[in-house]
Amino acid sequence: MNPFIKSSIALACCGILYATPALADGRVQGRITDASQSVYFGGAKVSVKELNLNTVSNRDGSFSFNKLPAGDYTLVVDYIGAASVEQKITVVDSQVFTQQIIIGAQQDAIDNIIVYGQSAGQAGAINRQKNATNLKSVVSADSIGQFPDQNAAEALQRLPGIFIARDQGEGRFVGIRGIDPNLNNVTVNGLNVPSPEAGVRSVAMDVLPSELIQSLEVSKTVTPDMDASAIGGSVEVKSLSAFDKAGESYSFTAQGSYNELESKTSPKLSGSYTNVYELDGDLDLGVATAISWFKRDFGSRNMETDGGWSEFDVEDAATGDKVSLFGAEEIEQRHYQITRERLGAALNLDLHSGATAKYYLRTLYSAFSDDEYRQRNEYKFSDGKLLDSNESGANFSGAEMDRDTKDRYEEQSILSLVLGGENQLDNWFVEYNVGYSKSAEKEPNRLDVTFAGKDIDMGYLARVDTPLLSQSTNAHDLSLFEMDKIEAAKNLSEDEALSLKLDFSRDFVWQNNNGEFKFGFKHQNREKRNDVNVAIYDGDFLGALGSDFAAPAPDFDLGSFGPGLDRDAIQAFVRKNKEAFAFNSNESQIESDGQSYVSNEDITAAYAMVSMDIDKLHVVAGVRYEGTKFETQGNQVNLVVDKVSDTETVTTTPWQVSKDYDYFLPSLNLRYNISDKLVTRFAYTNTIARPTFSDSAAYQLIETETVEDEGVMVTERKAEVGNPDLDPYESMNLDASIEYYPGSIGVLSAGVFYKDIDNFIIQQEVQDNGDWDGFDEVVQMVNGGKASLTGIELNWNKTFKSGFVLGANGTFIDADEKLPNQADTVANIIVGFENHAISTRLSASYKSESFQFDDADMAVYEDSHMQLDFSSKYYFNDNMNVYFNATNLTDEPMYLYHGEKRYNYQYESYGRTFELGFTLSSF
Repeated sequence: MNPFIKSSIALACCGILYATPALADGRVQGRITDASQSVYFGGAKVSVKELNLNTVSNRDGSFSFNKLPAGDYTLVVDYIGAASVEQKITVVDSQVFTQQIIIGAQQDAIDNIIVYGQSAGQAGAINRQKNATNLKSVVSADSIGQFPDQNAAEALQRLPGIFIARDQGEGRFVGIRGIDPNLNNVTVNGLNVPSPEAGVRSVAMDVLPSELIQSLEVSKTVTPDMDASAIGGSVEVKSLSAFDKAGESYSFTAQGSYNELESKTSPKLSGSYTNVYELDGDLDLGVATAISWFKRDFGSRNMETDGGWSEFDVEDAATGDKVSLFGAEEIEQRHYQITRERLGAALNLDLHSGATAKYYLRTLYSAFSDDEYRQRNEYKFSDGKLLDSNESGANFSGAEMDRDTKDRYEEQSILSLVLGGENQLDNWFVEYNVGYSKSAEKEPNRLDVTFAGKDIDMGYLARVDTPLLSQSTNAHDLSLFEMDKIEAAKNLSEDEALSLKLDFSRDFVWQNNNGEFKFGFKHQNREKRNDVNVAIYDGDFLGALGSDFAAPAPDFDLGSFGPGLDRDAIQAFVRKNKEAFAFNSNESQIESDGQSYVSNEDITAAYAMVSMDIDKLHVVAGVRYEGTKFETQGNQVNLVVDKVSDTETVTTTPWQVSKDYDYFLPSLNLRYNISDKLVTRFAYTNTIARPTFSDSAAYQLIETETVEDEGVMVTERKAEVGNPDLDPYESMNLDASIEYYPGSIGVLSAGVFYKDIDNFIIQQEVQDNGDWDGFDEVVQMVNGGKASLTGIELNWNKTFKSGFVLGANGTFIDADEKLPNQADTVANIIVGFENHAISTRLSASYKSESFQFDDADMAVYEDSHMQLDFSSKYYFNDNMNVYFNATNLTDEPMYLYHGEKRYNYQYESYGRTFELGFTLSSF
């Protein structure tokens, strides 16, 4: 057994053996509030001075000490942004002492920014970060409101070490410390969130409106009572609770936004209500509800080089010979028109029976729809004859061109239900919950239609961002483009999870040191289903031409696009004539059966840990066990093409595979308080990340083609296969940091981290591994060895008495291998000013270039990205404000390049967005 595991178990046993009866029956409980008793303070450090016993107040400001010896003590409360408070108390055996503690009472109410100012959220977040047992970053609901962030992903991007992956300019996935979003964990109210998107584990956090969120916490080191699937870290989303504030509270927001690219205005409405009702006896019922609705009309302009830049053969126009050319075989122009709608709702119930029994129901529902119409021009250079070329470009005659449309309405939803409670049972504190969550993505009526044109002269000139295209006039004559192919799809992806969790903890004293022993269990059952139903039609389109569906030319500023295609006319034509089209059963079967699968995953976890205060040192040590049973069911799809007899057949055979594995994962988190203002941390942790569902799904697409070459029959076999035998990523992590907290609201911190990642998953050709004899090419995801990275994380935030707000953070990473989505530098700069009338923020978020994947033996990189946003608020009074936000002020695009920056892989621009709104709220 690992020596560290042995020592952790030994320490845990000491916690039980040395749990002494010196802790008598006295109990101290209380709540930390302000002079008006309308605001509660979570994250405050509360100490019993004489016993060196410490705790941290909960989000509702409550705290408790159990089984204290009878006697006189001093309670000390430390909260950044307020003076330290001391309160004398007397503990009597078998009695409960209740003490409400007021902080900030000596300050003038006008200047008390920890209560009334916009810095209140930042103060709470910094206190929770300082007093946490592990290394974490926190953003509160108040802080979210100071930036023009529309969803949970965008709200997180301001934190040190966090980057976001965007879709159509909006933040969607969250990466931590340069680690791909698929390798992180996301929970909502403590419940693991399944992903609505097919094949992935990363949660699309743009489905979570920021208005439903009370706080976001990013844990960069894990403790044994946390899920181990967090190589980059773990994101905890907490929704609002009625006990976050005293009494009744409400808010209502109305907003209009304007997208510059599409010249359209979009509405947004949100509201919340909370109240605590006193029931019989000492029962208190808290009710919190919130709803948010947002509809946004916008678009994007895009150019892509399909397949990238590589060597390919083309006919020389002068000689008729085949010549080899390095260049682009196909370049695309894309015009997107998008309507996105979000509806989010939360209803949270809390029932408190005194301070020793609490029960809760947490619900969150979010629906997200994406109505997208894409028009595309595909310039197919390799189908033409080469006229001339150089290292930057080429010209062709008689080439082919497709004009096509993608008409897709997509719905995503997340439902999260958590029912649980906590009880103080004599010496033991018990926490428990049962959770159910379900995510889904539906594409009910996707329609892709292609029109093909021939004999077009075209050329390109490579340059940074967008290639310069040239074309003959017939490229824009829709009467020369015949309807060539239709794909109609009904797709459904579902991800459903049920979990049970039970935790026990008990205080003890060991050699005059206060500690806590904790152990627990968790079981989660998860099913990921991907149902693909594609119907492909490739003929008998009644002579339909592009000109039959002509529409005005789209507004496209990346080159000459030509006339558009009418969405409604195409839909009507397909509905009316579908039965007359030639159905391609083989291609339809390949697409449908080859992408459909069901995967089941059962995870059983158990842990034991000890937390202990040894003078100024706080220790959390323990071990976590996670066992996984994985089963996947899919299809082996065989396509046999015999060009000699001109036959083509497709057969589908069900394929089922199972795999079990388990891990023991020790960890150690240390926090040493050099002083009240200076904190150091060290952590040794072990984490894992399970393969994505698409990589580990049971599917095989096998193609066998037979041709006759000079009288000889030649058979070529190729395959693309999933890999259910993939092992999880494994990572050993080291973290060390130092944090300085001045007397006012602010923090200055520096940290280093190291990650040694094993079983990295990459795509390889595996036809020579002994399992695929006779195959010419087999592509599969495999465990590809090790990768490591070392990083430095710097952070400074400061709110000055003058009202100026400054913030800067940067994470700088050195990796020994190209890791997907790994950026070497992630940074933020924030400049602002606020008082009781106005609040402004100018923020810049930067992410350096990052490796994405390899294509045609060259690396594809996403170029560096820096986005500039502005937000401002004017407060008419404590209950009403008006705000103005401007997003993406510099119209920063997304750019991917292939090998060198001049070789476009994808370029997409989104335009600026401006928002104007007002909020009514109770304080």
